[in-house]
Amino acid sequence: MTSIEAVRGDLTAETTDAIVNAANSSLLGGGGVDGAIHAAAGPRLLEACRRVRRTSWPDGLPIGEAVATDAFDLPCRWVIHTVGPNAHRGQTDPALLASCFTRSLDIAAELGATSIAFPAVSAGAYGWDPADVARIAVQAVREHPKPGIELVRFVLFGDRLLDAFRHALT
Repeated sequence: MTSIEAVRGDLTAETTDAIVNAANSSLLGGGGVDGAIHAAAGPRLLEACRRVRRTSWPDGLPIGEAVATDAFDLPCRWVIHTVGPNAHRGQTDPALLASCFTRSLDIAAELGATSIAFPAVSAGAYGWDPADVARIAVQAVREHPKPGIELVRFVLFGDRLLDAFRHALT
C-alpha cells in the first residue's frame, strides 16, 4: 500500500527517488518551483531539458504531460517535469491538472522509483485555488495504481497549501 502524506518543506531538499517540477512547456526554467529546481540542480539540468526539447518534445511539453531527466546536483535521482494548466489563461479543466499527477506517477513507475515528491502544481503563478489543487491532486494519486511506488509526498512551501492538502487527505 502506498503512503500519501503532506509536509511543509523545500522540494529541492527532498531525498525521494523523484521530485516533480511544475515546469512551463518550454522546459527551460522559469520562476517559483521551476526556478528553484533549476537553480539547485545546476546547469546540467537545463542542458538535459534542451535535449528533451530537441529529441522528444520539439514544440514543448503539453499541459498534463510529464517527462523525466536526471536530477544532477539535487539529492533525488530524477526530476519529473510536468506542465500544469494556467487558470489565468482559461485553462481550468480539472482533468488536465489531474493528468499532471497521474502522468508523473506513470513516469516514476517506469523509472523504477519507489518514492516521489510533488509540489502543488498550478497553485502558484498559474492561479488555481489551493483547495481545488489539493482535492484534485489527492484524488488523482489515490485512484492511480502506482505500481512499485511506496511513498507519495506533497511538499508544500506555505501554511495555506499545507492546510489544503492535509484537509484533502482526511
